[in-house]
Amino acid sequence: MNYYSTRSLTETTAAGAIAGGLAPDGGLFVPMEIPALTVSDLEALCKMDYRQRAVNVMARYLPEFSAEELEGFAKAAYGENFDDPAIAPVHALDDKTSFLELWHGPTCAFKDMALQMLPHLLTASLKKNGEQRQVCILVATSGDTGKAALQGFADVAGTKIMVFYPNGGVSDVQRLQMVTQQGNNVGVCAVQGNFDDAQTGVKQIFGNADIASQLNSRGWFLSSANSINWGRLLPQVVYYISAYCDEVNAGRIQMGEKINFVVPTGNFGNILAGWYAKQMGLPVNRFVCASNENNVLTDFIRTGTYNRNRPFHVTASPSMDILVSSNLERLLFTLSGSAPETDGYMKDLREKGQYTVSRELLGKLQSEFSCGFCDDVRTRAAIGSLWAEHHYLMDTHTAVAYQVLCDYRKETGDDTPAVVVSTASPFKFCDHVLTAIGGNADAPGVQLIDRLSQASGIPAPKPLAGLAEREVRFRGCVEKNLMPQTVLDFI
Repeated sequence: MNYYSTRSLTETTAAGAIAGGLAPDGGLFVPMEIPALTVSDLEALCKMDYRQRAVNVMARYLPEFSAEELEGFAKAAYGENFDDPAIAPVHALDDKTSFLELWHGPTCAFKDMALQMLPHLLTASLKKNGEQRQVCILVATSGDTGKAALQGFADVAGTKIMVFYPNGGVSDVQRLQMVTQQGNNVGVCAVQGNFDDAQTGVKQIFGNADIASQLNSRGWFLSSANSINWGRLLPQVVYYISAYCDEVNAGRIQMGEKINFVVPTGNFGNILAGWYAKQMGLPVNRFVCASNENNVLTDFIRTGTYNRNRPFHVTASPSMDILVSSNLERLLFTLSGSAPETDGYMKDLREKGQYTVSRELLGKLQSEFSCGFCDDVRTRAAIGSLWAEHHYLMDTHTAVAYQVLCDYRKETGDDTPAVVVSTASPFKFCDHVLTAIGGNADAPGVQLIDRLSQASGIPAPKPLAGLAEREVRFRGCVEKNLMPQTVLDFI
């Protein structure tokens, strides 16, 4: 199976797509076809553990990789570094609502599900392509991707990784996780501005021919660990299929019965991975796209106009504080079937800050996705009510999705069994969570980890314990225009 660019149909192999990250024309790589998943395939997957499911699903998209290779990758990626043997366990709230917990990995966020796998896929892809240069992974993060990428690539031979994050735009816990990262090949720098400033800066570096030439002369090139890289997105497809199998195994649904997924998302990568699973044949009724107060995706799904020209809100769910949803490009390309049309939308977004899709494309979009958003007040209320009624603790991003699910059911009457995608441990956002359950949050976030554990009776995850005592290694902060030089100085 080969891969196309969303903007010009430039073609490459799976290994080429993963090694390159971004297509040469600035587009994103998508599979030329989506492999089918039959009922018998799903029945077989139900009998497997998470690692086996990962190998089975990813092999369908990676013809250059042997089963032995993928089995080795899965064993290394999903092992004792996760604190639950199920890797991505499903917690049932009642007979209609479950939570897919994607935060049991080494950084306590869903990005671990992909970023523990990506270093293995990337280094193998480079070898398959005969690449002799070393690779620098360049990342813009709204919080969780940065730490997960740093953790995954720390001290991986032949690589370096530089992470940019918005200054003041991540939680205390997220920032300390990044700036205390160990490893001889890692770099972290804050950017004056918001996440979109950092993400735009990274994209501009990727498109800068002079930087590419300078790095090439030093024996280096750039690649990405953001979800613009297919090697990041593909492992996320697995956990939607795994969740469905677990729901069947638990007897909450019958094989073939459709379910809904409710996904908190800002960059559209997480929910897009689920949509790919549905295109493979996973029985899904609706995807409900949940946004915080930065509700650019909600407006787009409702109207067909994507408009980033709006106030930017710093919220209690910072990983969703995004106005430019990069992965939406993949969906537009697949639904429209047109690289020129997709390229036109992206050009309008760059030049005008907005675009409006065709009526036909909007109809296709609305046939697959519902949407809603939730502000910080309702987010904290959702955390408090769920804790009081069910003694289940959720983080702010998960709370946005749960509240949007409640709204969706009230508005539509749709009582299809639903899985809320839970993207982070509540201890990563302990100040907001502690306040929501009636605790006192009058201290820096990291000092509240123990306080939240005492208030809830739930032990804090080991990766977060003692975070406040770890050495801060990275204190830099630059303007966006200095990001290119920061990368050159790092390498």
